[in-house]
Amino acid sequence: MVTDVTSSLVPEQTTTAQASTRVSASQAKKIAKINAGLSKKQKAAKNWVAKRESSFNYSARNGRCYGRYQLLKSYLHGDYSPANQEKTANKYVNNRYGSWTKAKRFWQSHHWY
Repeated sequence: MVTDVTSSLVPEQTTTAQASTRVSASQAKKIAKINAGLSKKQKAAKNWVAKRESSFNYSARNGRCYGRYQLLKSYLHGDYSPANQEKTANKYVNNRYGSWTKAKRFWQSHHWY
């Protein structure tokens, strides 16, 4: 079974699924657990960033950056799985900005985060 995790981040915002946004059922379960603590507002901001960084593509590449949130490959420690990208992105944003809404605000001013 393959799931589109775009809709799981922000249920009211449906996006046409692309192969790059689809994940296995086991990855989707892990992602749901990873994002369970985020409020609806935080999930919406995270989704907004993912749309602009990679069009929700877990395989997006740009130089030293990789994945849905365009994290430095070194942050992912060789694990490019969707679940690890989600977990690592949450950790990065929490450490750097404090929240996804603050990361979104920064992105809107600088066109990167």
